[in-house]
Amino acid sequence: MRFLFWSLFFASGVVMAQNNSTEVALGFEKDLVPEGIAVDLQQQKLFINSLRHNKIVRCNLDGSHPEDFIESGQHGYQSGFGMTIMGDVLYALGNSLPKPKNESILLLLNVKTGELINSFKLKEAGFAYLNDLAVSSTGTLYITDSESNKIYTVNSKKGELEVFYAHDDLKHCNGIAISNDDKYLYFASYTSGLRVLDIASKTLVNQPNNFKGIDGLKFHQNSLVAIVNSKRNATQNGVYQFHLNQSLTEITGEEKIWNLRNESDIPTTFAIKNGCMYFVADSQLDHLDQEKVIISDASKLENYTLIIHPLPKEN
Repeated sequence: MRFLFWSLFFASGVVMAQNNSTEVALGFEKDLVPEGIAVDLQQQKLFINSLRHNKIVRCNLDGSHPEDFIESGQHGYQSGFGMTIMGDVLYALGNSLPKPKNESILLLLNVKTGELINSFKLKEAGFAYLNDLAVSSTGTLYITDSESNKIYTVNSKKGELEVFYAHDDLKHCNGIAISNDDKYLYFASYTSGLRVLDIASKTLVNQPNNFKGIDGLKFHQNSLVAIVNSKRNATQNGVYQFHLNQSLTEITGEEKIWNLRNESDIPTTFAIKNGCMYFVADSQLDHLDQEKVIISDASKLENYTLIIHPLPKEN
């Protein structure tokens, strides 16, 4: 089956890129401005949401058969942010982009049919952005809010989102990851770097650091993989692997494992499946006016490319 899978890839015009990466041309509209991404290997499907069009699209992993998974605004969806798949459920965050009358929502969708399983709206008086999420092996959700110091979860008994943890050291968190044993949460904080939270005791177990500029974040083989996309020195942006100590509580080093194709590129989040990471090479976020939700210059937009990059193994 592996031979057939890759044969189909190359028959579809997929090309090899840097460091054994594979590039797949995507046929979605150029003004999609993707943010969240999820991969279903069972169906061989790629799911991407749109910051501009308030919808989720999907295609085959070779880029063929692009289509809307849910239409713009369906089920009350907003501009797309973090997404992930657990079992047959696609978890998708959305936010209204203009700050006045801000709304945030979490959708749970059947990954095969797009049928709505459940939805949760954030009931906050102030401005909030539900940015990214991690799901434990038992289905517990943890969600970052990039506009506050709060981490949310779903209270299944009450059927609503509630604050799981709040701390000033976690202001403006973006990416989030969870260890394979469900013991630790990892946060990409704008203010204090990569932070580690012991879930049971709700205690931050490492000190503030300078591992900043991170968007997407995942736990992989006792390490953290991250997309860094907001360094002032653009040459420092790219995909990084952060090594952890044996107890998984401290970052012991970092290694850049993928360079941006162009310094202006802005990849955002990613999925990891079978030792490979999947992400869109350039979201073209720099062409989106987030207040007016319009493209500043449509002539500069390009077709999107999916990168499939094999991850190095931890020793």
